[in-house]
Amino acid sequence: MRRSPEGGGTPAAADLARIARHDWFYVGGDYVAEPDGTYLRGQMYVERFTPADRRHALPVVMIHGGAQTATNFVATADGRPGWLHDFLRAGYEVLLVDQPERGRSGHALPAGAPAPFFRYSAERIEAMFTAPERARLWPQAERHDQWPGRGVRGDPAFERFFASQVEQLADRDEIERLSRDGGVALLDAIGPAILLTHSQSGPIGWTVADARPGLVKAILAVEPNGPPFRDVKFLGPPDGGAPDWFDFEEGDARRWGLTRLPMTFDPPAETPADLAPVPLPPPAPDLAPGLQPSGSRRRLVNLAGVPILILTGEASYHAPYDHCTSAFLDWAGVPHEFVRLQDRGLPGNGHMMMLERNSREIAELMIGWLAERLYDAD
Repeated sequence: MRRSPEGGGTPAAADLARIARHDWFYVGGDYVAEPDGTYLRGQMYVERFTPADRRHALPVVMIHGGAQTATNFVATADGRPGWLHDFLRAGYEVLLVDQPERGRSGHALPAGAPAPFFRYSAERIEAMFTAPERARLWPQAERHDQWPGRGVRGDPAFERFFASQVEQLADRDEIERLSRDGGVALLDAIGPAILLTHSQSGPIGWTVADARPGLVKAILAVEPNGPPFRDVKFLGPPDGGAPDWFDFEEGDARRWGLTRLPMTFDPPAETPADLAPVPLPPPAPDLAPGLQPSGSRRRLVNLAGVPILILTGEASYHAPYDHCTSAFLDWAGVPHEFVRLQDRGLPGNGHMMMLERNSREIAELMIGWLAERLYDAD
């Protein structure tokens, strides 16, 4: 039975943890010389919340997705306390970041002009995030029922969310590089941590763990950017069962499989061509095909020892293809757990699950998972 509880607007005091420390700082960045002076580029904003009742040594670093900022984790689309507060109540210190070249991390102005940006339209946000059940671009979309409202323009929860959208760099390779470097700089400053990534920041979790395997103690990968190698393009719901609702976008997206940047494979992969992707058939009619490396296995050695949870919502556009990301990790010898939320009694979620009606229950699932796997490391 699907539950559709109404969200409130003002958090009750019992929903909020008492804070012992709340501060902010910046990490990373390099000085660059421009014709009119010297500037800082690539710095990353970090906001830290330490609960008075801290019960875990490992902090949780939450990294937002594309065209978003850390506001995603502070409160839901209808104003309830967000994942930040759920983890604080569970006794975790939480650090929120704005990715470099985004939000409070600022923007570089090479030669006095901003780098090329792009942003998402209201139409895209409605179809992909807040009201996919209306557009029905993939088979699972019609099951979406967890957004706190109608999910379209004029709805208060939609307006609150859409107003929070920001521009991001058009160069996705540069986004990944800057955010990896910012994540590495943060862990070098604070020590071991748990990473919680979402969507576009999924590859950042993989690359930071690859660069600092001793400092990443777990990864909560919420619908990480995928599928491997190439993006899926949604064409609309299947007609009469014909598999015509998807296609592949042109060109390589994540040429190293999970990422745009090189990763540490054993045996080494000198170029993306060494992975030689071949078709991965879909395991069910409502799932998309993918691409899988061929030839001898190459292990992602720096990820193999990190506990990893991949979470996917029932109605999200990730529902048709996150199995491909899981399959790549299997191929690369990386133990992990792939969980579809409906299999844990949490149906109807879209991509922005941290903003939806059952956001707290999803946070509790992750917190419980961490308790089972990190009891001897925290």
